[in-house]
Amino acid sequence: MDTSYTAKDITVLGGIEAIRKRPGMYIGTTGPRGLHHLIYEIVDNSIDEAMAGFCSKIKVILHKNGKASIIDNGRGIPVDMHPKYNKPALEIILTTLHSGGKFDKNSYKVSGGLHGVGLAVVNSLSKEFDVVVKRDSKVYLQKYQRGLPQTQLQVVGEDNGTGTMVTFMPDDEIFPEIAFQFDILAGRLRELAFLNKGLHISLSDERTGEEKEFHYEGGLSQFVEYLNHSKSPMHPPIVLQKEKSDVIVEAAIQYNEGYNENVFSFVNNINTIEGGTHLSGFKTALTRCINTYADKAGMQKEDDVKLTSDDIREGLTSVISVKVPNPQFEGQTKTKLGNSEVKGIVDSA
Repeated sequence: MDTSYTAKDITVLGGIEAIRKRPGMYIGTTGPRGLHHLIYEIVDNSIDEAMAGFCSKIKVILHKNGKASIIDNGRGIPVDMHPKYNKPALEIILTTLHSGGKFDKNSYKVSGGLHGVGLAVVNSLSKEFDVVVKRDSKVYLQKYQRGLPQTQLQVVGEDNGTGTMVTFMPDDEIFPEIAFQFDILAGRLRELAFLNKGLHISLSDERTGEEKEFHYEGGLSQFVEYLNHSKSPMHPPIVLQKEKSDVIVEAAIQYNEGYNENVFSFVNNINTIEGGTHLSGFKTALTRCINTYADKAGMQKEDDVKLTSDDIREGLTSVISVKVPNPQFEGQTKTKLGNSEVKGIVDSA
């Protein structure tokens, strides 16, 4: 056995090769959760267009042949030649990690796909990946297999509309099971529609004929009503919204007759299941506001023990959503927000 360890022992994997060699680094797992994450990554790009004000409809279609399509009416992925790499921007985005408009604050003020690996990862882990872009009065098409372009970017028609359609087949060399589950996707798409009020998101399954449309003009207000649908609410939802220092804070609360707390927190549409500074700020502000109200209303005497945060959150259903230009998450999983300034912004909202 050669025990030497020199430069010749170092293996350098290219972007696509690295993704296919270690898919778990990019999508967490090659099980069902990772499989469905492929669709979420593409939907996230459409949601970014919606948050920037350029997309109002997103369609997800599960085809009989096992493929999935994600269609939006956003601006369409840029197809012009990149000045530095002398390739169409579309091809760079689909084949290069950490590429895309979300790294440029002039392109996207807020983005859910912070790490910029979405489309390149999905492309690399797909047996087939076709992308159609409508933009500049033309329709463009390019086909890929396992991350590698099989055709040049082609003009295949004319259309005055704009948007992007991605159709892909997960690679059965990577995923043990490649059948998408309607209910899993419906849960996440419903959540995204609540978090982005007014956005139309549809899911249709050609295998079963099942279809669902998600559209909520009430946003978080309807979200807490949905979460409380099997409980006994004590009042209509209370909604708060504020913007400060480019951070948008939205929250909705509704008490029910139960005793359990039910709180959901999100940053740029990402469910921060471990909470973070935004949730800490929300809890602090809620406790202070209710104690202040109780004092002013004469419900508490000066020598009374103040209501604690736990007391106040008993029977509370709440959703807090913040949109942050440069979120700092603790760890790659994006489940806990670390931005210290957000706590103060939410606390003062």
